Amino acid sequence: MKIVYYPHPALRHPTKPLAAIDRQVHLDAGRMLDLMYENKGLGLASNQVFLSYRIVVLNPTGDPQQRDKEEVLLNPVVLERKGTIEGEEGCLSFPDLFQKIRRAKTVRVQAYNLRGEVVEKTIGDLEARLWQHEVDHLDGILFIDKMGPIARLSSRASLKKFEQDFQRGREKGEIPSETELERMIQAHDEELEKNGGTPPLEQPPAL
Repeated sequence: MKIVYYPHPALRHPTKPLAAIDRQVHLDAGRMLDLMYENKGLGLASNQVFLSYRIVVLNPTGDPQQRDKEEVLLNPVVLERKGTIEGEEGCLSFPDLFQKIRRAKTVRVQAYNLRGEVVEKTIGDLEARLWQHEVDHLDGILFIDKMGPIARLSSRASLKKFEQDFQRGREKGEIPSETELERMIQAHDEELEKNGGTPPLEQPPAL
């Protein structure tokens, strides 16, 4: 498992609801948390690591010593948004790129935890920003899509470099071709559809 960088197609591939929790989900969550901490991130979504089901890990402190602050969110959704606030955001799929992004100030959110229990709460500040950023990821939406005109203009050189690095990796055979990547994504989706596990999730949280 590794973090993919923009413009990897997986980042634009909407993930599918998880129907059951099995041992593999626990293993994926643990590895995602490790990767998040190794890369000094605050959150990580499944399609950033080429998984096709809806799972997010986060810790607003970014501190691996504060495990009580970390969360594993299955099928997370934002139910309600209130107010707006602008704040700086970065993303592990866009190393060293930071820009001001406007988000809802407070949100009401819902997800399952690894025990299959529904968690619902109203949050604000950094935690609310993290939830919105990561749930967007699951829908194939990136923080660059939320940038205003000035931020987009000042990010142009960085985005061009990401695109050039991606193309060079593909030319060297380090990154699969577009056709192969699409085949791999499709295979992930098919595997998700046929796999079962326990305990079952009755249904994804309501939108």
